[in-house]
Amino acid sequence: MPLYKNILVAIDCSKVDNIILNHLSPLALKLGATLHLLHIVHSHTLDQDRHLRQQALTILDGYSKKLQTAGIETAVLIRSGEPETEIINEIDQHPYDLLAMATHGHNLPERIIFGSVSRTLRQKITIPLLLIPPQQ
Repeated sequence: MPLYKNILVAIDCSKVDNIILNHLSPLALKLGATLHLLHIVHSHTLDQDRHLRQQALTILDGYSKKLQTAGIETAVLIRSGEPETEIINEIDQHPYDLLAMATHGHNLPERIIFGSVSRTLRQKITIPLLLIPPQQ
C-alpha cells in the first residue's frame, strides 16, 4: 500500500462529504495521515463569498472535530475561485500524496461517472486521484 501522509480532500459541503470522509477515515487512521479538508467557494459577489465562506467554515470545522475525535489529524482550507484552478494551485503549493473527492455524476450522459471538475483534474494533476462515487 502506498504511504499517503498528506491527503487533500475536496469537500463541496453536500451530503456526499460524509461518504468520502467515511471512506477515507480508516485509511487515514491506518497510515497516520493528515486529511486536508479543502472547500472552494465559487461565488459571484463579495457578500455571497463572505456568506459561503462562513457556512463552509462551520461545516468543515464540524467535520474536523469529528475526525480529530476519532484520532485523525486534520487541516481546514477554504479558497475562493474556480474549483479546478484552486485545487491545482493547492496541489502545486503543498506536498500532497493523494487527492480524494466524490463524484456527482450529473445528468448529462458523458458525466454519469465523472463530473467536469474531476475530469479536468485527472488530466492536470501529477498525484494520484481517488474518486469516490455517491452511494445510491
